[in-house]
Amino acid sequence: MRYLTLGRNVRRRNMSIRELTQLNFTVAIDFTASNGNPLQPTSLHYMSPYQLSAYAMALKAVGEIIQDYDSDKLFPAYGFGAKLPPEGRISHQFPLNNNDEDPACAGIEGVLESYFQSLRTVQLYGPTYFAPVINQVARAAAKISDGSQYYVLLIITDGVISDMTQTKEAIVSASSLPMSIIIVGVGPAMFEAMEELDGDDVRVSSRGRYAERDIVQFVPFRDYVDRSGNHVLSMARLAKDVLAEIPEQLLSYMRTRDIQPRPPPPANPSPTPAPEHP
Repeated sequence: MRYLTLGRNVRRRNMSIRELTQLNFTVAIDFTASNGNPLQPTSLHYMSPYQLSAYAMALKAVGEIIQDYDSDKLFPAYGFGAKLPPEGRISHQFPLNNNDEDPACAGIEGVLESYFQSLRTVQLYGPTYFAPVINQVARAAAKISDGSQYYVLLIITDGVISDMTQTKEAIVSASSLPMSIIIVGVGPAMFEAMEELDGDDVRVSSRGRYAERDIVQFVPFRDYVDRSGNHVLSMARLAKDVLAEIPEQLLSYMRTRDIQPRPPPPANPSPTPAPEHP
């Protein structure tokens, strides 16, 4: 993993180099039926031989951004909301590479390859549950308390959500952990629920308990593509907005835990705990 260097002297989002924290990215992709039949051109998962689907384009563009912060380029990648073969079991956190023991894919190209393979084998279904995959990454983050590692979950979705109450509870619980969530919305939805989870205007709460800190960043992907939806207009602007809140979210965790700047890591850092698969 690459070590993100962040300083205490924060001017907006520009950081000086003083702290060293290992970033661990996990990807989760929405496989629910609200995205449309992948065999139809209207689907956000449309498997065209000529161009990438909305999901594939968002995954490739955003993935190439976050990939730069992960030196081993291994990403645990999951789908949610699909029926799995052969028995048709509905899963809300299945490994895209079909490997329960090791869900990590090699680079974003590996994630894309596993995503395409999953589209050919699973049935898009539902409902849309975010909480299971959030809780899964949170279990890994809960094992780290010294500031040496920080987990980032990237969720790509059409914005339809069926477990808003449980997702808010999961976010509130995760807000005390070394963890952030980036939600990338694809398609034409208004994304009111995703804006609510973002918590910029009103802090996310559950059962009278407020999130300890803001850990969610929402980005509507359509704002960064041309009218055809086939080309990203500005990778620089997309990168800036996708990662906009991560530095301050990471530093806010450090401050709340009174974690001081750490010395540089050894040449061969210890293995990183991966999110557990139930």
